Amino acid sequence: MATYQPNDPALRSWVPVPAAHDFPIQNLPLGIFTKAGKDPRPGVRIGDHILDLAELGLLEGDSLNGLMERGPAAWSELRLRVSWLLNEENPELRDRPRGLVSVKDAEMHMPARVGDYVDFYSSLEHATNVGRMFRDPANPLLPNWRWLPIGYHGKSGTVTVSGASVRRPKGQLSRDNQTAVFAPCRRLDIELETGFFIGANRVFGMVLLNDWSARDVQRWEYQPLGPFLSKSFLTSISPWVVTMEALEPFRVPGPPQDPKPLDHLRVPEPRNYDIHLEVWLKPAGAPRATSICSTNFRHMYWSMEQQLKHLTSNGAPVRSGDLCGSGTVSGAGPGSFGSLLELAWNGTQPLMLETGEERSFLEDGDTVTMRGWCEGAGYRVGFGEVVGTVVPA
Repeated sequence: MATYQPNDPALRSWVPVPAAHDFPIQNLPLGIFTKAGKDPRPGVRIGDHILDLAELGLLEGDSLNGLMERGPAAWSELRLRVSWLLNEENPELRDRPRGLVSVKDAEMHMPARVGDYVDFYSSLEHATNVGRMFRDPANPLLPNWRWLPIGYHGKSGTVTVSGASVRRPKGQLSRDNQTAVFAPCRRLDIELETGFFIGANRVFGMVLLNDWSARDVQRWEYQPLGPFLSKSFLTSISPWVVTMEALEPFRVPGPPQDPKPLDHLRVPEPRNYDIHLEVWLKPAGAPRATSICSTNFRHMYWSMEQQLKHLTSNGAPVRSGDLCGSGTVSGAGPGSFGSLLELAWNGTQPLMLETGEERSFLEDGDTVTMRGWCEGAGYRVGFGEVVGTVVPA
């Protein structure tokens, strides 16, 4: 198997995988699932099935933390073995299938125990839009923004897997910036992000991430120390972790960085990844969802490697299973903005949905779905989706 390449576009699996499916044999993302009568266990997604790694004796445990700790050689070895087991030319499982579970019969769980969670603010377009709205239209970026990846520590205990309800948070709201009331958030928002898990002091793999945000709570509390309760009530992630090896064919150069990053933040190109991202919004009872955002991760100013370098540059340790959010991913055009704050321009330009309804921020009953994928030569490496429905405070 020395010449076997799991990223080969020509590979096909004996497990049926429809064309343009998120999870062909070139992907093989990892997750934690349960099936009837069994404890949580690791699996690999292939088409509309999950390969039970515990049943095959390839990986045990109720989280991916142990695998993350083992390092890149172990990650590559496992992916190589699974790819060959699923290859249409290998009769080992093809002729005596075992360990396959339909996704319809499985429940997905958090892929890892999150120790620390850090959210960054690394999209130039997003930071510029927010600066224009709330600070200085002529000088939207603070002087430090181009020198380091801005970030803050979040609340890891509120990171949940896709499908969890989004309880509208309560918090302090102020209309005059002098006095406050305690009430349900009125400006509930999304943030279209990706997230990366850390393993063995490097990036293990990526997920989709929605960092739900209470904008009116944030407006009152963020000075002088930044977001707190406005961001800590819930962060949703997709259940399947796409490995960096699967994403390797989709590396692309990042946007120019000026000034040149300091030595400890310099990384070689290509530093970014060509990941198409979309957001869909469906009101309660609506017959269909409306696409409200289409953008690409390749536009991110600060890369994941630079974020990790900055996070540890003061000597802070990281642990396997730590999670980092990219920050809102916004593009250059209005339809590519990754938050309702930008899409509806702080409520001054409400979005018109296909149902005829308008939205500036989320209403109870709204369902938000985020999707992401990379396009290869005849195949797709996708992330699936991260979904949440808003319920009343």
